Amino acid sequence: MRFSSYITSAGPSFGIATDKGLVDLKVRTAHETLRELIAANNIGEARQFAGEATDYTFDAVTLVPPIPDPAHIFCVGTNYLDHLKEAQDAGLDRKQNPNPSIFTRFPDTLVGHAEALVKPKVSNQFDFETELAVIVGKPGRHIAREQAYEHVAGYTCFNDGSIRDWQFHTSQIMPGKNFHHSGAAGPWMVEAADISDPANLDISLRLNGEIMQASNTSHLIFDIPAIIAYVSSLVPLQPGDVIATGTPAGVGFSRKPPVFLTPGDICEVIIAGVGTLRNKVIDEEQ
Repeated sequence: MRFSSYITSAGPSFGIATDKGLVDLKVRTAHETLRELIAANNIGEARQFAGEATDYTFDAVTLVPPIPDPAHIFCVGTNYLDHLKEAQDAGLDRKQNPNPSIFTRFPDTLVGHAEALVKPKVSNQFDFETELAVIVGKPGRHIAREQAYEHVAGYTCFNDGSIRDWQFHTSQIMPGKNFHHSGAAGPWMVEAADISDPANLDISLRLNGEIMQASNTSHLIFDIPAIIAYVSSLVPLQPGDVIATGTPAGVGFSRKPPVFLTPGDICEVIIAGVGTLRNKVIDEEQ
């Protein structure tokens, strides 16, 4: 099943995303949010409502990231070999490390499907990054990689929008990864049981109809179990935590000439079996 979070005229809610619209779960369960449903281990309970009539069309709501309020958002840098090489070719001091390169994002840096990505007024180097993101289900600390998939609730599309000049101001990349409404997640979380092999998913990014990135999650340097084992050593993972697994080659800053996002652009993250995350780019209000 697919689960979306959204805002209606009555306020925030969440539900089952079907081809016809949304079956609201806030009014059908004892949970206020998708994160609460996951934490209570009640995704199975929600299945009984999958065949009911929809309460909202997608056009009638504003989609937000599937987990709009995660305790943690972890991102993995340079986790595809071809992206590592293009970064090196662009003159960046990058090397293959023995451990994942981890940074964090704040929840309010992300928007949902069909919401606007915001190009900040302080930079003209707004870049795109297509990524598969993992949503944590069962909590845990020091999770063994052999048990890692037991802690996954589902998967979503993720655009790790990056402000490149700010990212490279110093060796600390966090500023360039945390501009307001610079990234996106959605349009839903696909339940883990519906993804037979997350280590073999085609992943791409389309900008104004042109494919800019194309790869497969089989090319991750650190696979999902390795990432979960690593980040769960830092802090206890909590239900609803989001882990973005990294982007393949083809990002804008490595191109000759560079290609950066401008107002009016349409950016689409496409992952087989998961969905398509589509966002328009706008200028920050002056």
